[in-house]
Amino acid sequence: MPIKPEMRSFYPNDWRQISRRVRFERAGGICQGCGRPHGVKIRCLPDGRWFDTARGTWRNGQGRTTRWPDLVEVTQIRHTRVILAAAHLDHDPRNNRLRNLKSLCQRCHMIHDRPHHLAQRRITYLLRRALGDLFLGPYSILIGIRQPAALQSSQP
Repeated sequence: MPIKPEMRSFYPNDWRQISRRVRFERAGGICQGCGRPHGVKIRCLPDGRWFDTARGTWRNGQGRTTRWPDLVEVTQIRHTRVILAAAHLDHDPRNNRLRNLKSLCQRCHMIHDRPHHLAQRRITYLLRRALGDLFLGPYSILIGIRQPAALQSSQP
């Protein structure tokens, strides 16, 4: 996953070498969350199951052998190419200790980062709302919600 330009200063100059070491030397080119191999185009289902061509079986989101899809589920199969990334377990790009890094595919990386992304989304929402209140007045007036009678009588 490419690093955003505004985040590049948090990463060390040798980040590519560190990432390569985590993904290919330590993890052997497979996801440490689900076992998907890097660079391979795989068949997967919306529930996280994927077909492991090397072993000829279906695996679940944790990499364990699971049941084969039924006829209805087969219609939902999609193909995706697996790309590994070095994920920071504590979400801090400045902490590049090897024990804080894990080789994850796109799906596992997004699942790992979900709580952090939700928290960031809430902060962004609250900041936008605060700026709106500051410059445009109370938010409830803008969206057409009626204020309680006690507040309406106190306004000139």
